[in-house]
Amino acid sequence: MKSVFSILLLLLSTQLSAKDLFSFTVSFDEAYVDVPVSIPLDQINYHCDSLKLHLYEVSQLGEGLIPCQIERGHSTRLWFLIKGVSSKKSVRKYVVRLEETTLSEQSNSLIYPEKADGNLTFFSGNHPIICYRYETMFPPTGIDPLFKRSGFIHPLWSPKGEVLTRVQAPDHYHHYGIWGPWTMTHIGEREVDFWNLNKGEGTVTFAGFASETSGNVYSGFKALQQHIDYGAKGEDQIVINEILDVRVWNSGTGYWIIDYTTAINTPLKEGVMLDVYRYGGGIGYRATEKWTKHNSSVLTSEGKDRKEADGSNARWCIVEGESDVEEGRSGILFLSHPLNREHPEPVRVWPEDANGNRGDLFFEFSPIRHKSWELKRGEDYVLKYRMIVFDGQIDKEAAEAYWRSFAVTPRIEIKRNK
Repeated sequence: MKSVFSILLLLLSTQLSAKDLFSFTVSFDEAYVDVPVSIPLDQINYHCDSLKLHLYEVSQLGEGLIPCQIERGHSTRLWFLIKGVSSKKSVRKYVVRLEETTLSEQSNSLIYPEKADGNLTFFSGNHPIICYRYETMFPPTGIDPLFKRSGFIHPLWSPKGEVLTRVQAPDHYHHYGIWGPWTMTHIGEREVDFWNLNKGEGTVTFAGFASETSGNVYSGFKALQQHIDYGAKGEDQIVINEILDVRVWNSGTGYWIIDYTTAINTPLKEGVMLDVYRYGGGIGYRATEKWTKHNSSVLTSEGKDRKEADGSNARWCIVEGESDVEEGRSGILFLSHPLNREHPEPVRVWPEDANGNRGDLFFEFSPIRHKSWELKRGEDYVLKYRMIVFDGQIDKEAAEAYWRSFAVTPRIEIKRNK
């Protein structure tokens, strides 16, 4: 009886100490799916040693605890994920409380990072999701060492374990999974190529981690990558500094949701010109060697297939093909954010006769495909992408819902308690 009384007393004292901080609603004008949402906390006083923010969704069935995560920086925000489909014209209601940390503890992170052998890999349980290579990878023996590279994503796995990326393909040893070096750049009158490594003009290197994050809602990292010019007078010089921000969301819906944000600037007084070229920068993807023109496909938001997509503009693109999973297919839905330069963005898609007659698959959002881009010292430039990694198939309706969930924040109305 004493133990029961103690539990009741603890529950009562916790309820008395709990405090509703604010409530809010999220309204959807169209259908959304698996949408990350954040609430600003800069004007909220929540810094108490013994108390903790808890988020609840309020519905006709009562209140349900929702995993949430605080991101501190220039602006402090509370992140959470609205999982599954939110139908058109629907409204979701939430309340944020300060509670004792001994009750209503949130679950441990569902996605966690591990470092080993020069790789930072994120897992969901025992299933690997994505790997960032921060140590230098050298080419095979007998291949020009200029092809070495660090700072790229490989492997990227599908939810059921199919490897979807490829590095150092014999036809293009400078291809590295998912990456985005700039190709035809000019520093004054001098041209520097950071993509075609065998030219010996430049490369991209990992320079250090700015942060590594693991939490209930997302896990990820920020890495400093540098475009290095080999042809400068004197020592090699840094032409472009890049912060690569990769965030893996704890969706729990059978899809991987991965944000890939690149922020670049130049330290050069004269700046850098990124000239018009069919590929370079943005987000590039060399697909698994399994995929050829016979067993893979491309579909853009504008209805272009592989034969028509190259050089066109798109908001999103589905790249998929045959795999060894039960469903028989796997792929990636690439999403471009409306704030990106030249959005809808130009795409580079290899024609079906690429690499002889195999038709190997390469895709890229390339913001300099049709228009040069001048980088000026003292200015930051940001490109935001999201990847929905799947097994089976995604149709255009689902692709539109995922793009909308990335591109257009649903309406949020906050009501602060007095």
